[in-house]
Amino acid sequence: MQKSVFTRYFSVCAVIILMCITVLGGLFLIFASQNFRNEKLDLLYKNASHAAEITMENYQINDYQYISQTAILQGYEMMGNAIDAEIFLTDLNGKTLVCTEEGSCQHATYLMAQSIMNRIKNGESYSEMGKLGGIYTDRYYTVGVPLLTEGNQVVGAIFASTAAQSLSDFLMNMLKMFAVSSVAVLLLAFVIIYFVTKRMTRPLAQMSQAIRSFAKGDFTVRVPVEGNDEIAQLAIAFNNMANSLAMTESTRRSFVANVSHELKTPMTTIGGFVDGIIDGTIPEEKHKYYLRIVSDEVKRLSRMVRSMLNISRIEAGETTINATDFDINAVVCQTVFSLEQQIEKKHVDIRGLDSPRVLVCADEDLIYQVVYNLIDNAVKFVDEGGYIEVSYEVSGPVTYIAVRNSGAGIPKEEIPHVFDRFYKSDRSRGLDKNGVGLGLYIVRSIINLHSGDILVRSVEGEYCEFVFSLPTGSAARFKKNENKEK
Repeated sequence: MQKSVFTRYFSVCAVIILMCITVLGGLFLIFASQNFRNEKLDLLYKNASHAAEITMENYQINDYQYISQTAILQGYEMMGNAIDAEIFLTDLNGKTLVCTEEGSCQHATYLMAQSIMNRIKNGESYSEMGKLGGIYTDRYYTVGVPLLTEGNQVVGAIFASTAAQSLSDFLMNMLKMFAVSSVAVLLLAFVIIYFVTKRMTRPLAQMSQAIRSFAKGDFTVRVPVEGNDEIAQLAIAFNNMANSLAMTESTRRSFVANVSHELKTPMTTIGGFVDGIIDGTIPEEKHKYYLRIVSDEVKRLSRMVRSMLNISRIEAGETTINATDFDINAVVCQTVFSLEQQIEKKHVDIRGLDSPRVLVCADEDLIYQVVYNLIDNAVKFVDEGGYIEVSYEVSGPVTYIAVRNSGAGIPKEEIPHVFDRFYKSDRSRGLDKNGVGLGLYIVRSIINLHSGDILVRSVEGEYCEFVFSLPTGSAARFKKNENKEK
């Protein structure tokens, strides 16, 4: 079964917290037991030392001849009862002489181990948590201190012992308190982690849901952006991708619809006229006239297919640029001469062809398509007896070429769309019946391939002007730099 990101993240956090609590609890119990042991031994040592002082005072009072057991036992019992310990006195051989243990004294049954007594004889104190050489059946805390005369001579030892069971009870109580506290902390941590994880993974779940919607063709879903972290940046990038996909899908549908429309009209015309000629609906004397119309529609289809192939190659990155220096004004003149018949028919005044050489560095064949499309459009939309003007401006590494025609111009609201695929304004649909609305899109694509820009300026009722930029020819740049140095 596939786990969600929320489940995995929550599980990881829960496991980490449990491990941390476990390690913390173990360390806490270790330190607590060590501290408890040290405190117990320190307390036993203090009382054993005090008992040694009482014993030596009694020994001194009796001129170091004997010790009054009755006198010191009372003091031993008071200190032993205060700390819940047994205090007993031994000689240097390890034999118990005085003990606070009630009833049969188990200390008197055995002699203290010789290894313990050797340390006492050396004037050292002794401490352990064990069975005191086998005297005890359970573990005890035991501390022993030597009895020293004024000449630092060891004459005996005082031992203080208490059962180690108190440590187990202490640790068990600490463990219970820690467990209760841990459960409360874990519950609080799990609740917090649940909501934090839910909030962190919610955008991912929304993205997953949105992707499923995209797969069904619905590109309207967007992911809410919350905060300014990596998840928020991912959501922004996802929404940008969604916008791009929606735009691409809209463009695709528009492209299919426009292609279908542009193909349907000439195909319907061609099919209707051909059927009419075959079945005799169109008289024989009209055959030539209608076949010429069919020929024009076929040429129109050919132009549209060629344009679509050019667009496909450009968008697929298959169009390579063979940049060379050439005279852009010569290309303009060549294009104008190829459209001379249409120009003379509308009595158009051509301006700017007498400009000197203007060198640009670009692919001459591709730029010819640009120039041809722009001048062809200018000829189509120029007013009767108007003008078409071509001008140039060299600005360092960039050369600007402008093609302007007088006439009705382009409405302000249509200017942002003139470079869209298959876009034809209402006016152009009336004047340019053979166009398919791909020319300016191809123009912009070719100019962009050359890292240039193209823009349109228009004043309704006066003129329309297209201005595009190309890299200045290397020879022209060299000559300009040379003139500056002189």
